[in-house]
Amino acid sequence: MSRTVEARADRFALNRPFRISRGVRTAAEVVTVEISAGGHIGRGEGVPYARYGETVDSSLAEIEAARSAVEAGADRIQLLSLMRAGAARNAVDCALWDLEAKTARRGVASLIGAPAPAALPTALTVVIDTPEAMAEAAAAIADAPLIKVKVEASEPLAMIRAVRAAAPDAALIVDPNESWDEALVRSAMPVLAECRVAVLEQPCPAEQDGWLADFTGPVPICADESVHTVADLGDVAARYQAINVKLDKTGGLTAALDLARAARERGLGLMSGCMVCSSLGIAPALHIACMADWADLDGPLWLAEDRPGGVRESGGIMHPPAEGFWG
Repeated sequence: MSRTVEARADRFALNRPFRISRGVRTAAEVVTVEISAGGHIGRGEGVPYARYGETVDSSLAEIEAARSAVEAGADRIQLLSLMRAGAARNAVDCALWDLEAKTARRGVASLIGAPAPAALPTALTVVIDTPEAMAEAAAAIADAPLIKVKVEASEPLAMIRAVRAAAPDAALIVDPNESWDEALVRSAMPVLAECRVAVLEQPCPAEQDGWLADFTGPVPICADESVHTVADLGDVAARYQAINVKLDKTGGLTAALDLARAARERGLGLMSGCMVCSSLGIAPALHIACMADWADLDGPLWLAEDRPGGVRESGGIMHPPAEGFWG
């Protein structure tokens, strides 16, 4: 069956600025892939990330380089060697999953051999601001079961305490996005425990996390930037207690499933994460969220306008997209 691959850049304005330790984002810049065959169209989305040396243009170039092989029939397993792990492969891989599901008239969950995604708690994010402003933002979502707190090296403990005071019952994920150093991690642990933080996500730069192999604290630490694929898992498992699986890091759902399963086999905790993206990037990630301890999939909630038929959120509970949206 012949295929046609189309790829384009899409831009989604945000409904408010998204600030983390690396800077502020006001729009989500994504690549969208559509693969047509036999009267069906499979769709996928990837979010190029500068932290990993990606741009929209470089991702589109990667997809173009693989186009002839994909159009000739390369499958998801062959794609693992055709393209590097990253946003471009994620978009193609997820489009192939969607196409396969539509062609077979079976849901992706059935192809995986797992239950279909259902409504589940997702973290709602409080981005970096003054402690007072972060408390106000947290108070507005205090009934949510899970809140992610973005912090940096300046005033992080005041930020965390402010959010905890405003949302006394929610589980907290604290995410410095690599902005802390070893001394700050060690000194912050008593406050993290005091504030009943569920997990600390990637506090230090990935290139400077070796010391974690000899560290045990009262709050588990989750790898994000330090882990992309199964190949990273050996070192990561010696340093962290959990990992964040993002399809834009693994290069698609195929590799993400491998990583999530391998992490579970090692006894690691599991987070299902995302970039700031549309619901087309979240629909495949829901299959990882079904396996995870924490879901952090609120990317589309930051968009001024999502793709039609996408996910819905109410009270920190995320509902899957409309039937036929993806997979």
